[in-house]
Amino acid sequence: QVQLVESGGGLVQAGGSLRLSCAASGRIFRTDAMDWYRQTPEKQRELVASITSGGSTNYADSVKGRFTISRDNAKNTVYLQMNSLKPEDTAVYYCHAAGVRTFTFTTFDAWGQGTLVTVSS
Repeated sequence: QVQLVESGGGLVQAGGSLRLSCAASGRIFRTDAMDWYRQTPEKQRELVASITSGGSTNYADSVKGRFTISRDNAKNTVYLQMNSLKPEDTAVYYCHAAGVRTFTFTTFDAWGQGTLVTVSS
């Protein structure tokens, strides 16, 4: 079983910063892509940022220049540094990871429970 545990959400004023963390645990042989998604009641879940095991990154146009995704492969942890936050960034942020399990060497595709980010104007 692979589990993802997120932390770092909360309430912040517009223009402020937050840092989200997501730690993967369990029988993990290798973690490949790690991503952050977000969802609001009005919108479908959307990809915010992704990072490969080699460090290549990809961002949604709406967050480019403001958000930075990074990872610590030794800790199977991914981070999302969010700067210059806007009220429209308010959402539940979900961590996602894909990779390979130990022992069975089967693939896994796991999601975190979500963490709420609220940006006040």
